Amino acid sequence: MIQLNNGVYEIGGIPVSQLAEKYDTPIYIYDTGIMERQYNLLKDAFSGTNTRIKFACKALNNINVLKFFKKIGVELDTVSIQEVWTGIRAGFDPKKILYTPNCVSMEEIELAVKEGVQINIDNISILEQFGHKFGSTVPVCIRINPHIMAGGNEKISTGHIDSKFGISIYQMRHLERVVKSEKIRVNGLHMHTGSDILDVDVFLRAAEILFEAAEHFPDLEFLDFGSGFKVPYKPDDYFTDVKELGAQLTEAFKVFCKKYGRELELWFEPGKFLVSQSGTFLAKVNVIKQTTATVFVGVDSGLNHLIRPMLYNSYHHLVNVSNPEGKQRLYTVVGYICETDTFGWDRKLSEVREGDIIAFQNAGAYGFTMSSNYNSRFRPAEVLVHKGKDYLIRKRENMDDLLRNQVEVEMGG
Repeated sequence: MIQLNNGVYEIGGIPVSQLAEKYDTPIYIYDTGIMERQYNLLKDAFSGTNTRIKFACKALNNINVLKFFKKIGVELDTVSIQEVWTGIRAGFDPKKILYTPNCVSMEEIELAVKEGVQINIDNISILEQFGHKFGSTVPVCIRINPHIMAGGNEKISTGHIDSKFGISIYQMRHLERVVKSEKIRVNGLHMHTGSDILDVDVFLRAAEILFEAAEHFPDLEFLDFGSGFKVPYKPDDYFTDVKELGAQLTEAFKVFCKKYGRELELWFEPGKFLVSQSGTFLAKVNVIKQTTATVFVGVDSGLNHLIRPMLYNSYHHLVNVSNPEGKQRLYTVVGYICETDTFGWDRKLSEVREGDIIAFQNAGAYGFTMSSNYNSRFRPAEVLVHKGKDYLIRKRENMDDLLRNQVEVEMGG
């Protein structure tokens, strides 16, 4: 997260220009101070319940970030066996890792069972296979689809009626029969309605659905409400009021637990909320190109490094950190990939010159983890800023990395 201090843009107290010069561009930079601030906001908001916060590591899976979260008390949410293995390598107790895959094979789920993590299943076919193999010997969480549209964007909403995620609430009778016939021990219920939820009432409506479903399962230990907390992307942007949500959901949860007959754990699995604001992506201006209608700023990056604006139409606030006092002008910022990779149309930036550094804010979530080698471009370096010091946590790729797994063969004829 960049801050302007005495005319100099800084990240965690370190001048951005210093970081760009030391590590070159393009580059992802993460501030642990912001990560810890976001965790404390959630922890404080739900302090009235037995709450466990699990970082959705698909958002930012560098092992150093995982180690930092483990150090401050965060647990882990994973969606693949590879994320499970990375979490274990980072030192997490498998019992504190939630594994929530989607459309994976039973063989992968069995690998996760061997690691001893909490299994979360979101379709009846796999649940039947799981029950047939493990019965009551391995507890399982079940992901429910509450059929609630969250966030207003179908690309990041996962709880609506056409979503591939979760078991429909309208299949509850079928679900109950499968659980009973296979003697499955259900120790948790889970839902995740999607990202960028503004309205606290969306959480509360979904909570009532989950509470009602929970009454059919007598051996529950926890309810997992996923995440979806919105962070601000623009100046004066809207965001989820987690303090208000914490107060209202805590009250509703306590009422439910009293009715259920014992106190359960309340789980959340934020990704974007914990790391989005911590991340800044830096790119250098290669060229200023003026057409009859637009002034383009072409940078040394593209959709291969930050695909969210093209994939989700997401907004990332852009700042020319090299010219903080410059006159405001209108630019369209684009990448160097041989595709239409526009980062932002008609953005007001301090006058941009070739060689300037453009900072992309809110780049900590789903930036590097969704990057690629498209156009045979190298993926960028990653740097962690912690207590005023900067640490290289991923080297910039080179040609050896690009060709490492390619096999050169001699083809006859």
